[in-house]
Amino acid sequence: MKAIIIDDEPNAVELLVLRLAQKCPQIEVVAQFTNSVKGVEAIKLHQPDIVFLDIEMPQLNGFQVLEAVEDIPFHLIFVTAYDKFALKAFRYSAIDYLLKPIETQELIEAVSKVEKQIKTSKEQVNHFRNQYQNFNKTLPDKIALPYQNGVTFVAIKDIVYCEADNTYTKVFMNDGQHFLVTKTLLSIQEVLEEREFLRVHRQYIINLNQIKKYVKGEGNYLIMNNDKSIPIGRSQKDKLIEKFGWL
Repeated sequence: MKAIIIDDEPNAVELLVLRLAQKCPQIEVVAQFTNSVKGVEAIKLHQPDIVFLDIEMPQLNGFQVLEAVEDIPFHLIFVTAYDKFALKAFRYSAIDYLLKPIETQELIEAVSKVEKQIKTSKEQVNHFRNQYQNFNKTLPDKIALPYQNGVTFVAIKDIVYCEADNTYTKVFMNDGQHFLVTKTLLSIQEVLEEREFLRVHRQYIINLNQIKKYVKGEGNYLIMNNDKSIPIGRSQKDKLIEKFGWL
């Protein structure tokens, strides 16, 4: 797979080139730039399979680079310094990223993920840019759900519950649809639990606003608005009591 690296920090570029050569021999770095304008020209010339792209750069930032190439016929991995709002925006948009300084194992995992997924969509990038620029003001009302053939965007309030399915997660909507998402339940939990969601069982995360009934007795459980019965883990009952105060 052909790759291009665009980052205004020369040391970061050199380190990424070295790590890819050592740990990801299936990736051929065909061009590397600290000048984002030249990076745009290289993308159009080389038609890479993967672009490693910094967000905050002089001349053109990462978003302006993507606008300049118009279409995104490649896998996109953002490379960025730590920023809590940026990390949240990545998670809501299902876009791959690497934190500086890049750790070898995270790089290997990111490349492995790229080989299994479809290319990044323009809609994902637009959603990410909006969240990246506004996350400190408001939480997004939509989340990107990646599945084997693409990415779909759903309203968070319409999710009834999520169910673990090995390394995947089934997301059930209030209109009866469900999606098999290529993320673990823990990954979904990290995003949703800052909203009105709670992991009530090792298998389930629920939307607290979608609860219809709580049933006491042996094996306490919840009945959701779609009539699905959800068990409550013994250790999670206290968290529900904190939320509602009536269990």
